[in-house]
Amino acid sequence: MSVQERQNVITFKGNPLTLLGPDVKVGEKAPEFTVLGNDLSPVTLECGKGKTRLIVSVPSLDTPVCDMEVRRFNQEASQLSNVEVLVISMDLPFAQSRWCGAASVSNVKTASDHRDASFGLNYGLLIKELRLDARAILVIDPNNTILYKEIVTEVTQEPDYAAALKAASAQPAGAL
Repeated sequence: MSVQERQNVITFKGNPLTLLGPDVKVGEKAPEFTVLGNDLSPVTLECGKGKTRLIVSVPSLDTPVCDMEVRRFNQEASQLSNVEVLVISMDLPFAQSRWCGAASVSNVKTASDHRDASFGLNYGLLIKELRLDARAILVIDPNNTILYKEIVTEVTQEPDYAAALKAASAQPAGAL
């Protein structure tokens, strides 16, 4: 089975990169994925069913922009009701756990896509040249429909926090 390649979608310091996987769209059903939680247990799309999910895809927690972004979403997460914030990166689960402890991050869940790149490939966010997931934000409703999507076009820049938080907050509690 061949994997779809999309070029000229994102850059890293101005250099074009290739994304692998489909270009999922707002209004579509969210694809399933399996990533690893910090305790090595599987985390899937179905794990959060019944809640709105704000999925934050970052290349690595150990970079300055990712660090700032996840700290910001951690702070904002405490203000969101019935919204689960899931941060997915290629970092190993042990590194994610260590980073969360050092950064005092406890309002978001982190999960690792390092084993199979399931999330990156299924959402069209796997960077071919780096084998890292692109910086992106997705909001998925309780029925697994994609409500919001932003792929940050320059990997070294931050996402539109306000738009993502507005999309996540717009969901009525328990909407099914």
